[in-house]
Amino acid sequence: MTTKSADFDLTAYLPFLVNRTGVRLASAFSQAIRHHGISLQMWRVLAALHHQDDLRISDLSSLTSIDISTLSRLVGNLEKLDLVARRRNNDEDARVVTVERTAKGRAMTEAIIPVAQHYEVVALAGFSRQEARTLKMMLARVHANLDQTQLNANDSGAAT
Repeated sequence: MTTKSADFDLTAYLPFLVNRTGVRLASAFSQAIRHHGISLQMWRVLAALHHQDDLRISDLSSLTSIDISTLSRLVGNLEKLDLVARRRNNDEDARVVTVERTAKGRAMTEAIIPVAQHYEVVALAGFSRQEARTLKMMLARVHANLDQTQLNANDSGAAT
């Protein structure tokens, strides 16, 4: 889809809208979980491990959209807080290290899930269940489209 630069409307530009919405949600949610002593990125790791425990760092990176070097530091910090543990997967390949939540990490995740659900309810206020489902499906499709085209800053400029 190509348009003239004069037709460009930032307020209707998808990357701008998604980023603006994400920043607002992230800021409010970060404030709400601050008293738990973890950051938003740490929450993403715990939530991803709630979705599927015992993940390799590369899979966790893909699921959370956190680059591997940052994720490694986050996992180290979560280990210091006794919220996750790394372990070698002796069944397949001893070189493979996976991350799983500890009992304390599972308890913290369970304590924060209602807060996460609250922010989803707030964000989707006024949407019917079908509209909410459709929006989520559409965003998943946008993400899949970006995976398929492997957009990067070298393709045609930065995406946002």
